Amino acid sequence: MHWTTNYDGKIKELELRHSPVIIRVNKFDEDSARNFANDMARAHNTGQPIIPVIIDSYGGQVYSLMSMISAINSSELPVATIVEGKAMSCGVILFSCGAEGLRFITPEATLMIHDVSSGAWGKNEEIQASAKETKRLNKRIYEILSDNCKKPRDYFWKEVQRRGRADWFVTPKKAKKLGIADVIGMPKLHIDVKVDINLAIPEDIDI
Repeated sequence: MHWTTNYDGKIKELELRHSPVIIRVNKFDEDSARNFANDMARAHNTGQPIIPVIIDSYGGQVYSLMSMISAINSSELPVATIVEGKAMSCGVILFSCGAEGLRFITPEATLMIHDVSSGAWGKNEEIQASAKETKRLNKRIYEILSDNCKKPRDYFWKEVQRRGRADWFVTPKKAKKLGIADVIGMPKLHIDVKVDINLAIPEDIDI
């Protein structure tokens, strides 16, 4: 994502105290989730009116995804999500969490939706506990996706089951039709830095 800065001609020298925060998400792990939360907090101190989150990811850990979603939900600023390349698994869920009207996908990008994978091993009891947790997480992520797309809560779960639980690849046009994306295209961030000079007449002067 590119941004442009327009300086008022009356400004001779200027050093921005804080550059705008543009968050990039490539992984979903504990480090990326921590960095995401820190960047979200930093963005609230720059004066920017919106937080762009660019996603280009194959996915990762669901718990890290949940942490990022919590950071978005607690944000006082609207979050624009932008898919550049791919948003698969956790990536597509995070993409859907952008503010309404601010979910962008580039024309060449791809989304992919599928079930949560547990990869459990160990004792039978541990495998069963992991399977139960995986089922819970599956239900929750499909609910989040459905809510964000204004679909019935079981819409995406049923659709994935209907497809034999195979990976579901979604084009930008289909993503827009499903309500996952709002706009096909990459937005630009414009920064206007200006000085307003006005002639103020004191109240005690008789005109």
